Amino acid sequence: MNLSLPPGGVLVGLGCDLIDVQRIRDVLDRHGDRFLDRVFTPEERAYCMGMAHPHKHLAARWAAKEAISKTFTTGIGAELGWKSMSVYHGERSEPLVRLDEKGAALLAQVGATHVLISLSHTETAAMAVAAIVRA
Repeated sequence: MNLSLPPGGVLVGLGCDLIDVQRIRDVLDRHGDRFLDRVFTPEERAYCMGMAHPHKHLAARWAAKEAISKTFTTGIGAELGWKSMSVYHGERSEPLVRLDEKGAALLAQVGATHVLISLSHTETAAMAVAAIVRA
């Protein structure tokens, strides 16, 4: 699958999010596995918790989920749940998005075919930009 906007492709939605890494660390310290289970897929948890500084990676995925929900203009809720989206890595370590049935149905409903994502983090902040496009 080509994950860049194809020639003649149409941008359907754009979203971004920025979060304080400390906010995720604090929630994780208070709620532990209950927080992780509610927000992150097993795939995301395994990746992030295997990193030396998991909070930065969890924060980037939190921002990704928020950014994706903004592309759909739904936010996180009844139409799109936290685990309707999963960030994973492609063969070149690029961030990719996997949608569950609910997310895929919403993607089709808004007339889009692909989700594009970019992530970044520092010691203190994590951000994501997401786009939904129609090829």
